[in-house]
Amino acid sequence: MSWQLVNSRSPEQPECPDDIEMVILPRSGDLGGFGVLRALPFSKRRLVGPFIFWDQMGPGEFLTGKGVDVRPHPHINLSTLTYLFDGTLDHRDSLGTFQTITPGAVNLMTAGAGIVHSERTGPEVRQAPSRLYGIQSWLASPLHKEEGNPSFQHIAASELPTFEEKGLRGRVLAGSFAGLRSPVVYDWDTLYVDVQLDRGTRLSLPADAEERAVYLLEGELHAAGQDFEMGRMLVIRPGRSLDVRALTDCRFLLLGGATMDGPRHIWWNFVASSGERIEQAKKDWSEGRFAAVPGETEFIPLPAL
Repeated sequence: MSWQLVNSRSPEQPECPDDIEMVILPRSGDLGGFGVLRALPFSKRRLVGPFIFWDQMGPGEFLTGKGVDVRPHPHINLSTLTYLFDGTLDHRDSLGTFQTITPGAVNLMTAGAGIVHSERTGPEVRQAPSRLYGIQSWLASPLHKEEGNPSFQHIAASELPTFEEKGLRGRVLAGSFAGLRSPVVYDWDTLYVDVQLDRGTRLSLPADAEERAVYLLEGELHAAGQDFEMGRMLVIRPGRSLDVRALTDCRFLLLGGATMDGPRHIWWNFVASSGERIEQAKKDWSEGRFAAVPGETEFIPLPAL
């Protein structure tokens, strides 16, 4: 997904209980007429593990003939991770990949030294009203992989490990949780889990990863002595477990991983450990030195941010 401008004002942050370092209230934005909520990057928190960008897309609906049209745009030194709950997106990239992204699957595009991609609602989907609901996140690349080869992974929903017990269901998207390990390959310690709790169900989130956050997607949750509404990212203090209880049926994403190996710069669709590298990427895109996406004739120009 291409970086879009959102409301730059960050809402006042509520006071946090002991086990929670920060509560991030996402900013609202627009993706070509489609609403998004952006939690990362945040003014006081740039990364949670490798996660440096976090957009909730929807839930929203399109009329017949309408849909998402994110034209070809570039990335460097990051991986995009797209995970849908509803609807589909057609992904095309400069490697020649074409993949329809469907609910429950993990789609990880690693930019390395540079990649270009587009994301669109498919023509067959536009023949009727459609929906779209999901999360797109970016993972910063570790230093030794920033300028690596670009790649694309599609892991079907059926290939991802799931867990279920009374009042609890979930899917491990990346890393390890509850004794299960995702087949998604990433060169950094990463945690990403989709969790659904029935009302009244309790769950203890262990301090397995160095940095962790809970993004409350749906419902209401009690944690660390406070009640939280949907649309909040709770950054957990390092080394602390967090006991949560569902006040209603709820769904959240547990995300995080090891602390990144140094700070990162982020500008438009570029992430890098060096500001000079981003300046070079800006020049390369303006002068047409990125590879083209087969089947695409449009592109997003370098913005004047």
